[in-house]
Amino acid sequence: MNLMLWVLILIIPAIAQIFVTSSFSKYKDIDNAKKLTGYEVARKILDANGLKEIYIVETPGNLTDHYDPKRKVVRLSTNIYHGTSIASIAVAAHECGHALQDKEGYLYMKVRSLIFPVVNFATSISYFILLVGILLESLNLIWLGIIFVGTGLIFQIVTLPVELNASSRAKKIIHHLNFANQNEEEGISNMLIAAASTYVAGVLASALELLRLILIFGNRRDD
Repeated sequence: MNLMLWVLILIIPAIAQIFVTSSFSKYKDIDNAKKLTGYEVARKILDANGLKEIYIVETPGNLTDHYDPKRKVVRLSTNIYHGTSIASIAVAAHECGHALQDKEGYLYMKVRSLIFPVVNFATSISYFILLVGILLESLNLIWLGIIFVGTGLIFQIVTLPVELNASSRAKKIIHHLNFANQNEEEGISNMLIAAASTYVAGVLASALELLRLILIFGNRRDD
């Protein structure tokens, strides 16, 4: 059972990553008919929704795009910022979806921001506490470590609706502002589905890891 869980924990995120990478590789090479760059798409979306004060900046890396709610900045990777591909439209619109969530006070985004500092601390020391608990043969420490690991799963569960909602907003905005034709909208939808799969995979992998730890140390407790 433990071996099977290990395999699933490794395979599920890997499959999702392959899915999103292959989708991005496909659609980053297909230009949108209007030759809109990711920057132009993001700027038009933000301006159309009364968010002219939000900056859009280029950030290094590949698929490093994100919205920074503290600094009110949409960060687009070089390929997306300058690119005129279908992928550029999809990613730029998705990140702007987060900016719209922030503007409207989207509940799950507020919860995610609220719990992030606690979760970040708890997950960073979780396996250290587990190790200390094992060395000291302290079940209390072991279970505290497992609880801390579980906070990461809670964070991912809260993050999932945030990402799905941002993608849903992106598709509606793209259609409403007429950024893409019907064929391009299909490609954009495929891109966003692929991206969402990584978050679903993350939740599943974290849940399986938590289950694995519970089974290991639950058996030890019973012994």
